[in-house]
Amino acid sequence: MRGLKLLLALNALAGTIPTTAAAQTGSSITSGVTTANQAVDQIIAREHGEVAIIQRYKPIIETYIQDVKPDSEMGLAPVRDHYFLTQAELAKGVSDDSSLESTKKTKFGLFNLFHPSGSDNTKLPEAFLQMVYVDVDGFDRQHYEFNYKGREYLGEVRCVVFDVVPLPHSGKGRFNGRIWAEDQGFAIVRFNGSFESSQGAGSGFNLHFDSWRMNLQPGQWLPALIYSQESNIKKSSNSAVRSRAQTRLWGYNLANSDRPPDFNQLPHEQPPIQSPRDYSPVEAEQHWQERAEANVLDRLQRIGLIAPPGEVDKVLETVMNNLEVTNNLDVDVHCRVLLISTLESFSIGHTIVVSRGLIDVLPDEASLATVLAQELADVMMTKPSTDQWGFNETTKVTAGEALSKFSFKSTPEEVEVRNKKAFELLGHSPYKDRLGNAALFLKQLSAESTALPSLIDARLGNGVAFSSAISTLGPPLQRNNLNQVTALPLGSRVKVNPWDDRVELLKAKPVFLISTREKMPFGLTPFLLFLTRYQDPKAIGKPGTSIMATPESGAHK
Repeated sequence: MRGLKLLLALNALAGTIPTTAAAQTGSSITSGVTTANQAVDQIIAREHGEVAIIQRYKPIIETYIQDVKPDSEMGLAPVRDHYFLTQAELAKGVSDDSSLESTKKTKFGLFNLFHPSGSDNTKLPEAFLQMVYVDVDGFDRQHYEFNYKGREYLGEVRCVVFDVVPLPHSGKGRFNGRIWAEDQGFAIVRFNGSFESSQGAGSGFNLHFDSWRMNLQPGQWLPALIYSQESNIKKSSNSAVRSRAQTRLWGYNLANSDRPPDFNQLPHEQPPIQSPRDYSPVEAEQHWQERAEANVLDRLQRIGLIAPPGEVDKVLETVMNNLEVTNNLDVDVHCRVLLISTLESFSIGHTIVVSRGLIDVLPDEASLATVLAQELADVMMTKPSTDQWGFNETTKVTAGEALSKFSFKSTPEEVEVRNKKAFELLGHSPYKDRLGNAALFLKQLSAESTALPSLIDARLGNGVAFSSAISTLGPPLQRNNLNQVTALPLGSRVKVNPWDDRVELLKAKPVFLISTREKMPFGLTPFLLFLTRYQDPKAIGKPGTSIMATPESGAHK
């Protein structure tokens, strides 16, 4: 019998470029660069090479936008939201096989998911895709003036900092802002500003943004996270639109996931067999269901929608273990992380999948346990068979086809049954006295449901729908009570490695709130990365980046 485990609650230096190489300390600046002008030459040359490298890739790109209005208590409150997910060829734009069904081609060859009528172009996806580059074809001294501002550390990476201003008559859509370039190879690792619009500030695509790159491979700083904000975009009606957006990129190594394995690589050793034996029909059926489950999970991982097994799975499984042990269950259940921001969960066979976005916003362990109890109840239910996915070719879909090909949504009748069973499981669990926190989360979610349908509506699985018995627990919402944290901002729990899609828990220190504005339930915030230089995973004792589960390995380990 497994023992009960109690999980712990989830919880700038400026300078000048030295005049001589001998004056350098710490990580050395490239030999021979002793002036700001020499640094600019290095940055320009490196950025041209970096653009060529970036355009080789076809990452997954997710943009989530909230339109907000001023609020006297919360600072800003959402009024509507928009969601965009696709795989992009960075040399061309967004792929035609968008992951979302409600797409519509625009005259630019991209998709306007936010205003299907095409009447408003302030949020075309290409505007956000453009933010992975400073300037694709005009980043040079003929188009820009570079003003040196000093040095600054971004995490452990020391950078030279320049303000970059378009020269007069240099053309439309030029970048105007600040760049940070690491001081060894002079790759741009962050740029912050806007693309100037010919229509004046606050119109068209003139969004302010903060774009971060990460050192994901030796010598490669690739786009990872982009925060954008505008408080004065003018629509055709001249009414102001305030918006915040987060864009995430991952799946850079997806092209290698379907490469054939080494022909000389031997399979795992088979346990010794005492004597030949046959398999019963029941064993054959169980094996087929396991194969179907493994096929689906393997395909979702290969196309960049599910993270490889890792430490966050173990956290989820610890909470799951608490539920199982206290309910005297012996069910072999595993957990995985869906990489998208939408708030959803589902089960496939004996594997429970919870979205990164849902893990991010859950306020505490009891709320996480409530989500997992629902899916554990779902695993225990008799549901329609998934045996059609036992045939390998049925799961061979692209990232763009996955959300229409796969669906793991429960019916309303199944949801009602599983919610009752989940409440029963929670009643015997170590979380039974803390379900009021889960109730507060549900109340906050209900309060935001009109404004945030794109975040709340599930794509692959089930949205958050706790038992009605839970919803009656706990105190009412108190917006001004700093001690009542009902939901967290997106990005509060999990970080994703954009190269290999591995997920880890954030190692951020606890922060005490000083005003209600900082509560930000389900909110979007700027990104602040602790940048590090690339380290070989083998050298630091982490798994390699090419590990993929095979269908035969199954989900039961």
